Amino acid sequence: MTDPISDMLTRIRNAQRANHMAVLMPSSKFKLALAKILKKEGYIQDVIQHKKGVKITLEVVLKKVGDNYAISEIKRVSKPGQRRYINKKKVSKILGGYGLSIISTHQGVMTNLEAKEKGLGGEVIFEVW
Repeated sequence: MTDPISDMLTRIRNAQRANHMAVLMPSSKFKLALAKILKKEGYIQDVIQHKKGVKITLEVVLKKVGDNYAISEIKRVSKPGQRRYINKKKVSKILGGYGLSIISTHQGVMTNLEAKEKGLGGEVIFEVW
């Protein structure tokens, strides 16, 4: 697998389309950090790590608001073949503040709002709304 983050986002999209409430995926520190941000911002209900021997699996419990999922769209921005970086002056709101972009900075992974507040730029990983 050349892009584990795209795999994570695709698993979430596929689980929503299949009307599942949870999705399992291989775990990593970066995926866990991304999932924790989604949980903190209210896009997913919970994130749980399962250990089975040496294998660690990440379970993302999806969140529903009424009949719809909290995530309407989740889109990968920076890809392994085409990285997308943003200057601290260019960090802006997504969909007029209704969405978020997740940015990897030298101070860690954070939302576009946190990056703007701290005056940081970095690699735009994905956008969600």
